[in-house]
Amino acid sequence: MSPERSAHPRPQVRPLRPTPKRFYGQGIPGVELERLTGKLVVIEGADGSGRSTQISRLVAWLEGQGHATEQVGLKRSNLVSQELERAQEGNILSHTTMSLFYATDFADQLENVILPALKAGYVVLADRYIYTLMARDMVRGRDLDWLRELYSIALVPDAVFYLQVSPEKLVQRTFAKRQALDYWESGMDLGLAQDMFDSFIIYQGRLIKAFQTLQRIYAFTIVDGDRSIDAINRELQRQIDRVLFSPPPRQGRRS
Repeated sequence: MSPERSAHPRPQVRPLRPTPKRFYGQGIPGVELERLTGKLVVIEGADGSGRSTQISRLVAWLEGQGHATEQVGLKRSNLVSQELERAQEGNILSHTTMSLFYATDFADQLENVILPALKAGYVVLADRYIYTLMARDMVRGRDLDWLRELYSIALVPDAVFYLQVSPEKLVQRTFAKRQALDYWESGMDLGLAQDMFDSFIIYQGRLIKAFQTLQRIYAFTIVDGDRSIDAINRELQRQIDRVLFSPPPRQGRRS
């Protein structure tokens, strides 16, 4: 008799599409880009846009196909995340100090989490990347050229999706989730309005405009985040499937 087959066979791993990696600028010295065989997928969007829900579903989808995944995001660095959290709680950071704090948080994760995971062939899912940091700083008056230089160390992702949600829907979702608005996500440090609700609407509107500026530079995909969770997830899976797994187009024969 032939050996009994497992009732739950392991899923067949679909090979990742090979694509060359590059940094936006000088990058991190000593990194062998050709050895980064994994993929970096970024999900951008404001608090309440549904990023975490979508990433959770994407992780289940990818791991269901046999792919190892790693997750990163803002304020997750072992180096500075706790200090940054404490400083924000006291609302004591100047805009420039906050920019540099977040840049340090990003650089530490890039060097110690993202690059090693990509080298190991993982699919890295980033719950926001440099674009949120740049958009926030642009709204706070930072120079775009300075920001592009600051984040020139960043690796160019294989796919970036920005979940664009109207400020009015963000308010509804945030209240439904936490029954309160966040000081920083409402832009209260900018003095836009005395009322936090009014400040939130103004600030999130400015963030959308900043992201639209960045989209023209970095050409990431804007996704309509006002739709249902299922509709958004189907679109993300379809687009990620095309980027990560579809074979590259064949070169036509030269005459």
